[in-house]
Amino acid sequence: MVVPIRNEAREAPALAARLLRVGALCCEVAVIDGGSDDGATEVLAALLRRGAGGAATQAGTATATATATAAATATATATATATGTATGTVTISSAPRGRARQMNAGARRTRAPILLFLHADTELPPGALDLVARAVESGAGFGCFPLRIASRDPRLRLAARLINLRSRLLCSATGDQAIFVRRDLFERVGGFPEVDLCEDLALIRRLCGRAPFRLLEAPVITSARRWEQRGVLRTIALMWTLRCAWHLGVQPSLLARLYAEAR
Repeated sequence: MVVPIRNEAREAPALAARLLRVGALCCEVAVIDGGSDDGATEVLAALLRRGAGGAATQAGTATATATATAAATATATATATATGTATGTVTISSAPRGRARQMNAGARRTRAPILLFLHADTELPPGALDLVARAVESGAGFGCFPLRIASRDPRLRLAARLINLRSRLLCSATGDQAIFVRRDLFERVGGFPEVDLCEDLALIRRLCGRAPFRLLEAPVITSARRWEQRGVLRTIALMWTLRCAWHLGVQPSLLARLYAEAR
């Protein structure tokens, strides 16, 4: 699993809890920081150390280790091992800024045969890793989860339904939906195009037609913070405009500038 982050110190407690839950399930988790200046990596590393130690204490016969450095290329490792359970690892390292570059770096730093790309503010459903493994075993080469936005706002519920409908009808996924892909397929297409925006759309375009796409059943839950901070309708309109512009061939570098200005 690969989790790109940048300036996620506020999200760090919830993210650490989610990573420790997933890491304990024999999952290799690589958190890739893209140049945070809010202390996100240090905060996350400390929380992972504390969480791994707490999990070990509760397990009784378990051991936990964690190390961290605060250098520019900070690396933190939290490993929890309990008798009778599988071992998972969570590592934090850095890469050049840019979600595509960070996720490609994370893919290179892991060895699992299936890659799952998760945003820092998105929570996987229970049993997510088993769902992904079963989908791949049954023939899927790549896919994603349905999306649920953590809000009661009917506009955001409708937006999520439209995103899910699009994924049911088309070979379509966004980064918020936690994209998964077989490693061999990911490497065959060259990974994420290292563009400034819409890297998720560009990856899916590379993958479509090369292997079966699968939309899973259980949804991921993503934070509504992006919509709430910038305005719900304004953000929905911006996202759909950027997506349409990308499909029409507008350069991602120009879209990134428009996105930055709109924020």
